[in-house]
Amino acid sequence: MISSLVGYMARRNFSRVMRFEEGQRPSLPAVSSGEPRLLYLHVPFCERLCPYCSFNRFVFEEGRCREYFSALRKEIRLYKEKGYNFGGVYVGGGTPTLLLDELEETLDLVRRCFSIREVSVETNPNHLVPERLERLSRIGINRLSVGIQSFNDDLLKAMDRYDKYGSGAEIVERLQQAQGRFDTLNADMIFNFPSQDMAMLDRDLDILLDLGVDQVTWYPLMVSDSTRQLVTRTLGAVGKGREKAFYERIRERLGREYRFSSAWCFSRKGTMIDEYIVDYDEYAGLGSGSIGYLDGVCYANTFDLAEYCRRLDRGELPLMAARTFTLEERMRYDFVMKLFSTKLNHSQLMAKYGGHLSPRLWLDLILFRLVGALRYSEPDWRLTKWGCYLWVVIMREFFTAVNNFRDFCRAEGRGADMPLSKIQEQTHE
Repeated sequence: MISSLVGYMARRNFSRVMRFEEGQRPSLPAVSSGEPRLLYLHVPFCERLCPYCSFNRFVFEEGRCREYFSALRKEIRLYKEKGYNFGGVYVGGGTPTLLLDELEETLDLVRRCFSIREVSVETNPNHLVPERLERLSRIGINRLSVGIQSFNDDLLKAMDRYDKYGSGAEIVERLQQAQGRFDTLNADMIFNFPSQDMAMLDRDLDILLDLGVDQVTWYPLMVSDSTRQLVTRTLGAVGKGREKAFYERIRERLGREYRFSSAWCFSRKGTMIDEYIVDYDEYAGLGSGSIGYLDGVCYANTFDLAEYCRRLDRGELPLMAARTFTLEERMRYDFVMKLFSTKLNHSQLMAKYGGHLSPRLWLDLILFRLVGALRYSEPDWRLTKWGCYLWVVIMREFFTAVNNFRDFCRAEGRGADMPLSKIQEQTHE
């Protein structure tokens, strides 16, 4: 009952926050501080399009992909010219490792432009072959995140991943080849598939624990409104009845050997994680359909690939929409994202906002403590075991709200041609 209520309230709040502003040309805020920031680069090309994915993505075409990388490097240079600096870079997609020469050239540019200390890149299991692994290691990638989702062959077939990315047994073999080549090898998993049962989940856990990978990120299945029909047709009707039981099993078994980097990320050592919203207060989103958050401004790039390239050819940032958060919205954003890492430093949050927090934020703290989700141990608020699951629910709704916005923008041409008000009207129906 409580988790359903928390999910409902989170859904309402995040839907409101994702309503971007109209009537003014979106722009980046001026660089105002030396706060650590992360650079997110989006590469929207895949060999196959998974039915549950709502990221801006397109079927891979080499010529189109090379043109895109060229435009992406132009965007990187524009951020350098505007005075931004970044401590880490995260390259996601899509599948960023499709063209390794383009990826290498782009990362070389990023290192020349900014004070990069850590590099994280996403990939798929079929790219874990010796020649590619050798080159990825030589490029200087610190963390390689592999999209696995499950080792169960039936689930992989339902996701249309089996033929292209390999069987469960083949994925295990490729992970073994990749181990030890990077500071961190992350296994990216999903739980709560409609046809998944506890035995299937336990088998996935057995495999991961036997492999001893450095890090496991295990998300609940998150289905946006417009992908729900496709997911139902390919994977089955999505429900939340078993979500908590699945999560508790994952937490129980991985918690014996891993520490919590976030409510759904488990690490053997301190390292960069998928949730850069935890490690960094601010992040710039570059690439078509990318979303960033800088100095209280949330913004989105155009989802139209051709428009993205055209605007960068003209020396313009490809911004499509932006929204300036109110002071209270910024506080609540920090509250949710920092607690996602399982703890929130109370003194640091107070200092950031001049010693004052909004009455609504204090009310949230009190309510979550009353329901047993939070405990205070100076100087931190910490999530309890129950609180960790509530934050999984909250973050599921956060990413679903973001995905809903993406879904109505990502088709080529739609982001450029459809008025923002129409996009948002459909997004929040």
